[in-house]
Amino acid sequence: LREEGRTNYEEGDYVRAFEYFTKAADFGDVAAQFNLSVMYRKGQGVEKDLGKEAYHLEEAAIRGHPTARHSLGCSDGGNGRFDRAVKHWIIAAKLGDDDSIERLKDGFKFGYVRKEDFATALRGHKAAVDATKSPQRELAEKIVPIS
Repeated sequence: LREEGRTNYEEGDYVRAFEYFTKAADFGDVAAQFNLSVMYRKGQGVEKDLGKEAYHLEEAAIRGHPTARHSLGCSDGGNGRFDRAVKHWIIAAKLGDDDSIERLKDGFKFGYVRKEDFATALRGHKAAVDATKSPQRELAEKIVPIS
């Protein structure tokens, strides 16, 4: 369902994309849930609604979507809630999110991320990245390089 939604989204049929993403999210597809948040933020296929954007973003983050978690951190940081932002970015980093590591690195440089928290996030990020490595993936990348 999400793939059908993505195809419709890429073709500019936002109403149909929204329908497919909604169905996929109802079945537990966390990426579709995140896509709904984007569509509500941009007003694509639905009326722009920042409350519904926040709802879907939070749902996706709670269910383990790293980009959703990172986005919550950015939102909190933009609203001056740096303690909350750092917590979101640590969680996202532990899920393998590279952008969150960059935000935490900047935060450490500017003094609003503690050394211990940054070190914990780095260890968690490395573990998440290492967990995606396997001999089969390495062989597949040699056969079909990922750009």
